[in-house]
Order: sequence, then C-alpha cells, then structure tokens
Amino acid sequence: MPRIKIDLPDLFPFVTHIPIRITDLNYGGHVGNDNILSIIHEARVQFLRDKGYDEMNIEGVGLIMSDVVIEFKNELFYGDTIRASVVAKEFSKIGFDIFYKLEKEMNGKNISVVIAKTGMICYDYSLKKIISMPEAAKNKLADNRR
Repeated sequence: MPRIKIDLPDLFPFVTHIPIRITDLNYGGHVGNDNILSIIHEARVQFLRDKGYDEMNIEGVGLIMSDVVIEFKNELFYGDTIRASVVAKEFSKIGFDIFYKLEKEMNGKNISVVIAKTGMICYDYSLKKIISMPEAAKNKLADNRR
C-alpha cells in the first residue's frame, strides 16, 4: 500500500506549546492516535485565536473539517511538550488547508513526531450548508507575518 506523504510549507509563522497529559496516553504507554487528532484540534484553535477567530466565526462564517491526514513519525510520552507549528495554505473558494508540524525536544534537538494537514471548509451552521470563504478571512489567515 502506498504511504501518504504531506509536503509541508517552508514557513510556519505560528508556534504554540502543548504539554502531553496523562490522559493522552493509551495502553501502549504513549500518546494514542485518537489523541493526536485532539492535539491537532487544540493547535488549530490556538492558531485561529491568534488571528482573532474561532471555528464558529471567521468573518461571520463557521468552519467544518472536511478531511485530515496524519503522518506519525515518533512516539510521544507523558511529560513531553509538543512544539506545534501551524500555517494556513492552499485557499479555494470555499476553504483552505491547515498544515501542522508537531515536534518534541530531545537531547537539545527538535524531533519530528507528527506532520498533518486538515481541510477546512466554510460552513453556515444555521443553514447547514457550505458557503464561500470571506475574502477578509482569506487575507488574514494567509498573512504569515508574526
């Protein structure tokens, strides 16, 4: 079976740190794959908040995740802190992709643990339908200055 490969952007202007909780661990003693998706969600919420948005309101419209791709690179354990780098790219009429680079520090080096991408679609929750992405949101999310 061919493996999925994500081509990460070169620039990640937003970075946050997320500690691994004991509840993130599975029976194998490391962070479970289901919890990786929750950690990605937390990184996305912090990224959007940094831009003045939340998932229910980017310039008056909501977001819904249409797909997710996760590449696992290394294990995470209780006590690790993730350095989550996030950027929005690949904008379309109705949405965009968010790329994630999750790393942990080990022996003074940043070690890749997960790379991921989520497809985000603009959605009107009251009408229950996909809608166009506001141009102002595209401009703000695409602004890679810190």
